[in-house]
Amino acid sequence: MAAAALTRVRRAVVARLGAVLRLDDPPWRVALALAIGVFISCTPFWGLQTLLSLAVATICRLNRAVTVTGAWLNLPWFAPLVYGFALRIGAFVVPDLHGADLAEIAELLQMSSALSASDMIVLLQNVSVALLIGTVAVGAVAGAFTYVAAFVLLKRRRAARMRHV
Repeated sequence: MAAAALTRVRRAVVARLGAVLRLDDPPWRVALALAIGVFISCTPFWGLQTLLSLAVATICRLNRAVTVTGAWLNLPWFAPLVYGFALRIGAFVVPDLHGADLAEIAELLQMSSALSASDMIVLLQNVSVALLIGTVAVGAVAGAFTYVAAFVLLKRRRAARMRHV
């Protein structure tokens, strides 16, 4: 059952990315829209990422479908890795984390079912700056990599299509 669901998700992502490759927009605009979506997908604003990507795409006059596709590339099973890495980067940049250390945070998260709402709020306040800084760094690197990869792929695909016409 899980394998079938994973196969459906993989097919949906491949179909969506295939549609991106067939767009008539210039390659730099498609790559930029995808990169902005990937950047937004790395932000800690879970639940708002699709709306954020639509808003940014509309304001910047980019393809909204491509930007949302980029935002959807950070799938839920990647999120703990992305946010864990981002928190480590943020902790490196903001070493004191307002008095919290990473070992303490890891211990609290392991017993998360025993945390009260007030404990969670305090924990989030302690790591919010580090998480925001880390997600901006991770998002910028992921967005830049996405832009370069998408741009090169789109240019090659369009050049190949022109040779066959």
